[in-house]
Amino acid sequence: MSAHPAHRATAVPADRTPDTSDSPACWHAWFDGAAAPNPGKLGLGVVLQSPNGALTEFSSRGEGTGCSNEAELLAVCLALTHAHAAGARHLILTGDSDFAVRHGTGTDHTAVPRLVALIAQVHDWASRFAHVEFRWVPRHRNQTADRLSRAALGLPHKPAPHPGKARPAKRKRGA
Repeated sequence: MSAHPAHRATAVPADRTPDTSDSPACWHAWFDGAAAPNPGKLGLGVVLQSPNGALTEFSSRGEGTGCSNEAELLAVCLALTHAHAAGARHLILTGDSDFAVRHGTGTDHTAVPRLVALIAQVHDWASRFAHVEFRWVPRHRNQTADRLSRAALGLPHKPAPHPGKARPAKRKRGA
């Protein structure tokens, strides 16, 4: 990332960050990756929002197989690729993968070669922007991207439980 000194990637919890969506040049992207089984086939989901509020959804299969962390990083790359192609210079990336957020900002490291290569791709794509901000959200606040990543694998939508809400009781057999 040092090749582009204007580039700045930061990680901040979405609920503790001032909303910069009023910025006329700010784009938003929500990402999610899925592996089924884990490891297995890869599904990627991205929702891209332009500064004027227009939404575009992307759902695609990742090449080959891999683990859920690989799927999440590939989804970040997909979001960065589409945002860059659309002309974004300032981007807020939001996802429910703590791994992708920490590694996207460089606050954490891994020695797993396949992941190291994907993290390098994330950093390369992020370096093409004037500003990239990573935000983590709980899974229930990332349901559209999750739906898209699962759809890429032919899986049905699986609503995330909302914290504090009771799950339905399981039915007893024979009842």
